This record gives sequence, structure tokens and C-alpha cells, in this order.
Amino acid sequence: MRLAFVWLILWQWNAQISRTRFGPVAAPVLFGLTLLILWEMTVRLFDVPSVILPAPTAIGIALVDQAGTLRGDWVQTVAKGAFGGWLMGSAAAIAMALLVARSDVLRRGLLPVGNFFAALPIVGTAPILVMWFGFGWESKAAVVVVMVFFPVLVNTIAGLDDTTAMQRDLMRTYGASAGQELRYLKAAAALPFLFNGLKIASTLALIGAIIAEFFGSPTFGLGFRISTEVGRLNLPVVWAAIVVAAVTGSLWYGLLAQLEARLTFWHPSQRGRA
Repeated sequence: MRLAFVWLILWQWNAQISRTRFGPVAAPVLFGLTLLILWEMTVRLFDVPSVILPAPTAIGIALVDQAGTLRGDWVQTVAKGAFGGWLMGSAAAIAMALLVARSDVLRRGLLPVGNFFAALPIVGTAPILVMWFGFGWESKAAVVVVMVFFPVLVNTIAGLDDTTAMQRDLMRTYGASAGQELRYLKAAAALPFLFNGLKIASTLALIGAIIAEFFGSPTFGLGFRISTEVGRLNLPVVWAAIVVAAVTGSLWYGLLAQLEARLTFWHPSQRGRA
């Protein structure tokens, strides 16, 4: 009864805040706080064991107590494995897309092969890549490269093809070279598609790096921390590592979205959000 009463009050407060001029920013924050309050109350009112669902306060304490350890895990998993693999995989995909866009032979031969590798389950490829590249961050980056390559490749190719015959004829009428046509027409058309691929790849990169650590890792890393602490039934630390990964993924995605808005302000999708 108390839980329902608190939920009703907080819900009304959310509804009132959302109608103010601060609503776009304040409403999501308040809604998140509402969920945390209800979560805390549920755990405490019903005496939910911490091995099933720890309270948010317990997770917050674990975040503070394990801050140094989680910082080292973040560097190993995100800064080295996920971000390094994302950069290498995205760069390789963009370079390959530029070649595929100019060659029908490569398009017919490479895309089916890329689709095949993209369909391989990560739980099957990760142990193999760990054995090939060792237990350091390099094997996690290799897993990330495999995961992000195809989404970025497909989106970039689709973007490069998103030009009309009239636009291409107009560029040739102006005497534009192949490089100028790529720079001023095809690259601009590909930017919205490219950012879609990069945003999808950013989430896949974190997933790939964390899961790869389940199959072999040094004594640090978010994936290593999660698998180790689960075995010790230390669920607050497990959730703390999950929070670190979730916040990192949200910030990463948000930064890419902000960069997309700045570089593709002319696109209808961006103008519609203004």
C-alpha cells in the first residue's frame, strides 16, 4: 500500500514537471529517480536478498568502495578493448565501403561473406580470438572489430548509394572529378547513414568487449569483474560494474548523437528535431 501511495505521488509530480519549460531535461531525471526510489522501497519492504536484487544504496556503496578497481576495469575494457576495436573496425569498414561502392565485383563477393561473419555468434568467435591474440586487450579489440565491421560497412555503402542520377549528372556537368564527387556529394549523403552505423557499433563494441572477457582476461576488466563477483555472490559489485558500462555506453552514444547533429544539421531528420 505504501509503495502504491509513493508511486502515485511521484507519478503526479512527474506529470507536473513534464509540462513546465524544464520538462525535457527534468522529467527524465525525475523519472529515473522515481524508479530508484521504488526499487529501494521494494527491496526493503519485501526483504529481497541482495543475491537476487541488491538495493540501489548498496550498489552506490559498492561504486564508492570499488572506485579504484572499477576505474582500472574501465580502462582495460572500454578505453583499450571496446574503443580501440571500435576505431579499427569502423575505419576498416569505411575504407572497404569506399572500395565496394566503386566495384560491383566487390559488392557481390564481399557483402555475402561479411553477412556470414556478422551472423556468427560471439560466444563461438570470442574464445577463438582469445586463443589467437592472447588474454590481453588485443583479443577483446579483435572481437569488437568483428562485431562492428559489418554494421558500419552496410550503413556506409547505403549512404554512398543514396544519391540520385540527376545529382551525379549535375556534378559531371560541372566538371567534377571522381574525388570531388565523392567529397561533395556521396560523402555528404553518406554521413547520416554512417552515424547510424557508428551508434549501433558503439553499443556492440561494449557488449563484445565485456563478453570476450568471460573467455579469458587478465585479473581486471568489467567482464572479468562481473564473472568473478557473480561466482562470489557479490551482486552489489556486479551491478556496480553494470552501471559503469551502462553509463559509459549512454555517454558514448550521446556524444556521437551530438556530433551527428553538428555535422548533419542540413539533413531532414535533424531539422525535424529543432
